[in-house]
Amino acid sequence: MADPQATFSWWHWHFHPDIVLGMLLLEGLYLLGIGPLRKRFALASSVETRHVALFSLGMLVLYAALTGPIHELADNFLFSAHMVQHLLMILLVPRLLLAGTPGWLLRPLVRPPLILALGRFLTNPVIAFLIFTTALSVWHLPFLYDLTLRSHAAHVTEHLMFIASAVIMWWPLMSPLPELPRASYPIQIVYLFFLSLPPGFIGAAITFSRRVLYPWYDTVPRIWGLSAIADQQVGGLIMKIPGALTFMVVLVVVFFAWYKREGDSYPDQPSENQPDRLEPSHASIPKK
Repeated sequence: MADPQATFSWWHWHFHPDIVLGMLLLEGLYLLGIGPLRKRFALASSVETRHVALFSLGMLVLYAALTGPIHELADNFLFSAHMVQHLLMILLVPRLLLAGTPGWLLRPLVRPPLILALGRFLTNPVIAFLIFTTALSVWHLPFLYDLTLRSHAAHVTEHLMFIASAVIMWWPLMSPLPELPRASYPIQIVYLFFLSLPPGFIGAAITFSRRVLYPWYDTVPRIWGLSAIADQQVGGLIMKIPGALTFMVVLVVVFFAWYKREGDSYPDQPSENQPDRLEPSHASIPKK
């Protein structure tokens, strides 16, 4: 139960041993893979600095989201802050982790045929969409959402499912591994369009509700002049607009990447006023 007398501080950080140990384990496995194991098994001749930087940045953002002031705001004050936290775990952290993971580091993990087959199944765009949409929708049902705020174990489970489903969701767009390839550009565009729908629908349902959907936020202190219903409306808009807009922005980027590749694949076509380069000019035809 939240303390009704609590006050918020931007300097407040939570130390959850299980979260910190889990993140240290993941970062340690990553460093072990790109360091000693890479050299021992000749996985790659070198490591790109950008990979290490991006992966570590992803871990830093995740740590801040799960233990920093935003976590304090999300758990004890504002539903809208909780939506920001969720979007960080869905839209930013997985992309940084994928961008920071070289393909050669993952290749040994998918050598077993069963693992490779499972990976191809999970990263199929249709399956990835269903996994992500299910996780996002189910955990925003009021009774499960409130459970996560009353049970640390449920909260950790929710966050693990968000991150895992988001990594799977981003995989067809950002795969670093040829064995589990990215989808083609046309499929990526369709995929991104459909991905933009769940955050929009969930955000709209939250925004336009006339009652407080999550009773927990009726029990916590109100700050910054936001009532529980106003806070809920702001949270719904955060889920709806940045959540859906992110996928549409990526869609536009993918479209222009596809357009550029198609343009580079064909030579310039002759205009109506220029002779085809394959046809001889009149000057080259000898006169009789």
